[in-house]
Amino acid sequence: MPMSRSAGAVLLALALASVAVPASAAPSTTSAEVDYVALGDSYASGTGAGDYSDLACTRSRNAYPALWADANDPASFTFAACGGAKIPDVLDDQVGELDEDTTLVSLSIGGNDSGFASTMLSCQYSTQSACERALETAGEYVVNELPGELDGLYATVRARAPHAEVVIVGYPHLYKEGGLCLGGLSSAKRSAVNRGSDLLNETIADRARAAGFAFADGRPAFAGHEICTSDAWISGSNVHPTAEGHASAYLPAFGAAAAAS
Repeated sequence: MPMSRSAGAVLLALALASVAVPASAAPSTTSAEVDYVALGDSYASGTGAGDYSDLACTRSRNAYPALWADANDPASFTFAACGGAKIPDVLDDQVGELDEDTTLVSLSIGGNDSGFASTMLSCQYSTQSACERALETAGEYVVNELPGELDGLYATVRARAPHAEVVIVGYPHLYKEGGLCLGGLSSAKRSAVNRGSDLLNETIADRARAAGFAFADGRPAFAGHEICTSDAWISGSNVHPTAEGHASAYLPAFGAAAAAS
């Protein structure tokens, strides 16, 4: 989703499915021995969560990587995730923070690459058919191009951090399905957007498993707290998790996936 760095990625997912990392890639056992690097886009940097330590990348002290580091006191923590990042940006600007001493990596990426921001604009301001056409175009990229791009990125992450546990963090469903959504999308559009989220998450999870990485699925983590619910953890104005979403959904989901690796 080509968007400004401050607007970031508008996509979908995170919860508690994980795939074991090979034993040789998981040497650390206590927080004091953990060297943690957080990579990714706006869903990792904390766009929309407030209390920013870096406005250019909208890195928030309320984002789950910073919260995890505060709670676990690792030996080192590098917050490289940046709002608006695509896979090439992670390769060019973020993976350089990884090395043989890195023991834990989180990574959220793929939403911006699929053009979801422009898709969301179509769904918010155009007809149902225009929304579905935009989602179909994004879906073709997700099926045909994204898997190879993820494979290349994941291989680079593993090569640069050969001993690290790697947790790939997915995207939540953005909207409640069914019922009224005053000031929001129609029920049909909300369902279509969530189906796009499913396709993106399934593709990311599949390539994460192929790489031997854990996957934290945001959909169950945010279930019942999507836009249009009475206690939404995703902002309807910027379509990103709020501070509460990071603390109550992403943080426990990431922590569980990391612990299970």
